[in-house]
Amino acid sequence: MTKEDVRTYFLAKRGATVETPFREPVPVFKVGGKMFGLMNIHEEDRQSINLKYPKEKMGEIRSLFKEVQPGYHMAKDHWNTVYLDGDLDDNFIKELIDISYNLVFQSLTKKAQKQLNEAE
Repeated sequence: MTKEDVRTYFLAKRGATVETPFREPVPVFKVGGKMFGLMNIHEEDRQSINLKYPKEKMGEIRSLFKEVQPGYHMAKDHWNTVYLDGDLDDNFIKELIDISYNLVFQSLTKKAQKQLNEAE
C-alpha cells in the first residue's frame, strides 16, 4: 500500500481531517479533533504510519508482524508504527486503520459522534 493510498483511505473515513501541527511536515489525521493516525517522515527510505491499537492486544500484534513496531515518538502502549514496505496485505493495513479510527471515534462524546454521523 502506498502512502498516497493510505492518505486517501484515511480521508475517506467519516469526519476525517488532516493537519500538520508539528514543525516537521507530518500529516496528522483526526476525527472529532482527536488523532487516529499519522504518516511518518523519520525514515526517508521507509514508509510507515502510526496507528492506535487496543492496549491489551499490543504485544500480540507486535510479536506476529515484524512490520508492526512500538509507535515512533508516541505512547508505546497505545500506538504502533506500521511499515508499509513489508509483507502486510493492503486489506490488513486498512483493517488496522479502521481499528485506530474506531478506537478514537468511540472515545468521542455521544454528541460529537451524533454530529459526525448526521454530517454524512
